[in-house]
Amino acid sequence: MPYNKNKQQAFQAAQQGATEAFDSYEAIVKDSADYGHQLKHLTNEVNEAYQQINNALETASETQRDRLEQYQRDLQQIVQDVNGSTE
Repeated sequence: MPYNKNKQQAFQAAQQGATEAFDSYEAIVKDSADYGHQLKHLTNEVNEAYQQINNALETASETQRDRLEQYQRDLQQIVQDVNGSTE
């Protein structure tokens, strides 16, 4: 039972981390004077989400793995969007 509980907790932490990163991305206002601070916060959220996802992938079920991999793709798209807007 502890194994399943840890697996579920890892998945939930990854899910929450990804959601927080997505929310931070949606909240960025590119023309804001606070943009640099917002971008730094987003970077921290994305990095934390990646770590949580990688931890959860170690014990994920097939269904969880599919969702976690989708989170990774979504986060990668955010990184690409942000990097494209700063060039």
